[in-house]
Amino acid sequence: MESTFFVDLLWKLLQALPLTLLLFILAIALGLVLAIGLTWMRVGSNPILTRIARFYIYVFRGTPLLIQLFLIYYGLGQFAFVRQSFLWPILREPFNCAVLSLALCTAAYQAEIFRGALLAVPLQQVEAARAIGMSRLLMFRRIIVPIMIRQALPSYTTELVLMIKSTSLAGLVTIKEMTSIASTESRSSYRTLSVFLVVGAIYLILNFLLSRILGYVEHRLSPHLRVMPEAKRPQPTLVG
Repeated sequence: MESTFFVDLLWKLLQALPLTLLLFILAIALGLVLAIGLTWMRVGSNPILTRIARFYIYVFRGTPLLIQLFLIYYGLGQFAFVRQSFLWPILREPFNCAVLSLALCTAAYQAEIFRGALLAVPLQQVEAARAIGMSRLLMFRRIIVPIMIRQALPSYTTELVLMIKSTSLAGLVTIKEMTSIASTESRSSYRTLSVFLVVGAIYLILNFLLSRILGYVEHRLSPHLRVMPEAKRPQPTLVG
């Protein structure tokens, strides 16, 4: 009986997994596009755009994601001009609202990660690229972007892990993702501990795989930081 219950539970959760992953991927992709624009505004020379970006980042980093989700899903529909606009077919769908709220939130965090990575680019390398006559576009592609990616990856990995966990909030706006399915199963079976241990294990596996993949990418992009095996290390020469 126990094995039948867990097999049935696992099957239901795995059926909801693609929706959870789709929610995560769309939110991260849209958030990345917004973050690039925010980073450009944040480090640019236009003081008005800089203030707008700073205010956006301050608001979305300083308020709970759950509140943002409720404001977008429940709040926007209260305005008549929103219901009569071309955006209403998008905003009336809970999945779209969840993607939008997750994307708007992660964009603020990603923008600060990118800004910090950009500021970490050594000025000497930029000056060297200018000295040999590199164009701004070539310098950005060959020098700045690779260094930015290496600098941003550890923090970006953490942000992606947090976003996978944040998708569990989508169940509060009627989306049948894994946590929502787990809550339904918990109420019907009265096996709260068992149900949420299983769904927690699935999230743990997802985050482990994501961390390992991005850790491998970081390792490949940082050859100068790799530790040489003992057999290949140059041995010190004794002079006497």
